[in-house]
Amino acid sequence: MAFTIQFVKEFTRLGLNRSVGGVLALAFSHELSPVVTSIVVAGRIGSAFAVELGTMQVSEQTDTLRVLGTNPVDYLITPRVIASWFALPFPTLTCFTVGMASSALLADGVSINIILDSAQRALKSWDIISAMIKSLVFGAIISIVSCAWGVTTLGGAKGVGESTHQLSLSLLLVFL
Repeated sequence: MAFTIQFVKEFTRLGLNRSVGGVLALAFSHELSPVVTSIVVAGRIGSAFAVELGTMQVSEQTDTLRVLGTNPVDYLITPRVIASWFALPFPTLTCFTVGMASSALLADGVSINIILDSAQRALKSWDIISAMIKSLVFGAIISIVSCAWGVTTLGGAKGVGESTHQLSLSLLLVFL
């Protein structure tokens, strides 16, 4: 929201009202929507993956799966990676849509029609496709890094907490 307000203020001052929607649409599609969504998902889903797998690791449940003849990677990690990979584009698209809609409402002094027209002229289909590709890659990164931190956890409950903390820092550094 602060992003939109600042852009509108400066573009209006410079007499570039008709460019506001295009700049916002490109900024949201190229960077803001994929990155913001990934940070939120990494914090919520990534930490849940790490905690669950870390708890299973320290309580030797993964060893039990091996004894039963089940590969823990196939059973525990692969479904999480696939689910994250496919799921992340949907919240990214929602973030883009909500961001553009709220920007159109917050743009003081610029008509909603001007913003939507400018966004439509500036935005190409490749911009949305590239955002979806970026979110697919980010989804894979989140799940792979989260699962890796989870299955390498050692040291009981304290180790689970440390792994989750390290995971949060790792993913935050990746996306920022």
